[in-house]
Amino acid sequence: MKFRRKPRETVDINLASLIDVVFILLLFFVVTTTFTRETQLRVELPEAVTGTPAPDSELKRLDITISADGVYSLNNHLLPKADLVTLMDALQKESAGDTQLPLSISADGKTPHQSVVTAMDAAGKLGFSQLRMTTVEAQVSP
Repeated sequence: MKFRRKPRETVDINLASLIDVVFILLLFFVVTTTFTRETQLRVELPEAVTGTPAPDSELKRLDITISADGVYSLNNHLLPKADLVTLMDALQKESAGDTQLPLSISADGKTPHQSVVTAMDAAGKLGFSQLRMTTVEAQVSP
């Protein structure tokens, strides 16, 4: 006995509504997301009991800031890489070849020693002679 087979129906899934829902969700996430871009490093300076404050009469200075993770910033501009060549290029560009500008290094108290030595090495190789290390004044306990 032969049975007749029913012809199979082709099943189509309508993707138009699914695409609409995905785009609405994407739009929702884009609108509700906040994009923050931090341009300054948070640095907790080490303490020192002795020292003299820097004079405020300087017009142009170079400030190297090093975070606890070893990320460099020159005059509040983050450097893309934390290596000697990048730091030297940024110093050369910012100083325009003037090695008489005062250069201060502000490193976090937990910064690896190698990061500070790299900053000092970059300044020395470029010929900077006025180098300062910044600290905060220690609280003297009675």
